[in-house]
Amino acid sequence: MNNAIIKRQKKEKELIIENLRQMPIIQIACNKSGVGRATYYRWRRDDSEFTKLADEAIFAGVSYINDLAESKLLSAINENNLTAILYWLNHRHNAYSHKVEITTNPKPDQSLTPEQQEAVKNAMVLTGLAEKQPEETS
Repeated sequence: MNNAIIKRQKKEKELIIENLRQMPIIQIACNKSGVGRATYYRWRRDDSEFTKLADEAIFAGVSYINDLAESKLLSAINENNLTAILYWLNHRHNAYSHKVEITTNPKPDQSLTPEQQEAVKNAMVLTGLAEKQPEETS
């Protein structure tokens, strides 16, 4: 490859990396940089340093967008937006988060019935505390 092509590719790669930091969506970064998606993925395949920098830029871009979104959410809360208030409380305050509660009063020497054991397993799957087990076949 001649020097002009190498210089152009270096600039294009740098531009894509910068665009990914601002908007971590590959298609948008490629469009803003004037580089095709196929070229972007070829560079990722062939250039481990570019891959590393692109991944870091995407991570930084996602963090930037998350900060921006949280800032907008806080602004909406300050404007008394009830949906924003409820969202924040549901996701950031234990007293308002969604819960699954199972209560029982077993006697000390009494174990759970198979139905109760199944209900506990299902509740744990629903809350993400356990993975659904594949169905057994006879």
